[in-house]
Amino acid sequence: MTNRRDFLKKASMLVASGVVGSSIFSSCGGSGSASTVQKHIGLQLYSLREDVSDLGIQEVLKIVAEMGYNHIETAGYGRGRIYNLEPAEFKKMVEDTGMRITSAHLSRDLSDNIDEDLAWWDRAIETHAEAGYKYMVVPWSPLSGEFATLDNVKRYGDYFNSIAYKTAAVSIAFGYHNHEFEFESKIDGVPVLDLLKEHTSPRHVFFQNDVYWTKVGGYCPVEYMKKHANRIKTLHIKEEKAIGSSGSVDYKAIFDQAYEIGIKDWYVEVEHYDGTPQEDVKASFDFLMAADYVR
Repeated sequence: MTNRRDFLKKASMLVASGVVGSSIFSSCGGSGSASTVQKHIGLQLYSLREDVSDLGIQEVLKIVAEMGYNHIETAGYGRGRIYNLEPAEFKKMVEDTGMRITSAHLSRDLSDNIDEDLAWWDRAIETHAEAGYKYMVVPWSPLSGEFATLDNVKRYGDYFNSIAYKTAAVSIAFGYHNHEFEFESKIDGVPVLDLLKEHTSPRHVFFQNDVYWTKVGGYCPVEYMKKHANRIKTLHIKEEKAIGSSGSVDYKAIFDQAYEIGIKDWYVEVEHYDGTPQEDVKASFDFLMAADYVR
């Protein structure tokens, strides 16, 4: 494991020198250099979940903006409020830092009462439309293990379609975010994630490809993006800890392919840490800022 201090020191030296080394997935390689131009680098705020709890969302937004991130994906919706704020209030708070809100993670499992489920989404959609979101993304489903049947995939496909028709009416795109289990769980040899694509509307339901979980699930993110280019709209840029800390991810190949298929928005997510959450989130930004293959 990379020593935290060594990694943070290395990240700072890379930014200062303008050189970053590329990493290897299974089939990729490349190099990058620093840029003084501000880049379109987003952050999933779940990366700083403990700080949100301890410091409050306003202070965390200031910290994220000072790091250099310019747009965010949230993970704090409940009962018509975002991080316990009215949508207009939260939007202003974000914009006052110079950042923009682009995406949200939120979910409600399909229950036995579809009318209640869709009513929950009606309120959520109204909230996120008022705050100016582009995307609403479901970050998880129970489609794994014994629950991963074709009937359940079809049920969730219909559910996601129903939600997506509603978000489309207010110009918000609806998507689903993968973990590893949608690749590992298969029906007649076909990954659940692929079946979910087959049973959702290509015009209304997109997929947010998490490059780390795709790899853990046994697939190359680059090849998966190529194969499903018409369904993947956003990405999670991620590895085990801070971006660039392991040397195991070929980010150049990932970004090259992402730009080739027209992906415009993507988000750093740091779930586990070598240092503090803030240190690793900042080191991730610095690594990507120094890479000449990131726009």
